[in-house]
Amino acid sequence: MTSQSAATLRSRYAEQAASDLEQNRRRQQELTERIAVLKQEESLLVDILNLAERYEGFVDASRLPEQAQGEPAAGTKRTSTASRRSASGSTAPAGARAKADAKGKSRQPLLGGLLTELLGNYEEPRPAKELRDELLEKHPDRNPTPQVVRNTLESLVAKGHIQRHKEERSVMYTLVKPDGAS
Repeated sequence: MTSQSAATLRSRYAEQAASDLEQNRRRQQELTERIAVLKQEESLLVDILNLAERYEGFVDASRLPEQAQGEPAAGTKRTSTASRRSASGSTAPAGARAKADAKGKSRQPLLGGLLTELLGNYEEPRPAKELRDELLEKHPDRNPTPQVVRNTLESLVAKGHIQRHKEERSVMYTLVKPDGAS
């Protein structure tokens, strides 16, 4: 083999290696971007799973979005699942991780439960504004808007847990007593 043909051959190998290297870098970049998208999708699906588990017992699913407005948005008070997983190195399936997270974490009581509890302290009807004020006083960590409180109360009316009383332009609410209670 002549030195010229050896140099040509080396040159071709170098060009091929450079081309392969560039192609590998592009493919790595594409895969890195795809992994980032998949992590975002996984995080969203885990949040959806957590919300579904949280609202599993609700009968009237059409009221769920209004109920959720007063609750903190999923993921706002916790670090994302993807960042927790990368820090811990866990490789458990997303569903198993979400259930483990839900069991290990104490949940805030639902707004409907808190309002029902407040109404249980009174025999006479109470307006939504007073119930919200009392809720803010007893639970300073909660800050639902007046509209969210009204929507939640109306949801409880629809489920038969509380009663609505209209007096002229005011609307008030009382707790429905279980059968047999005085």
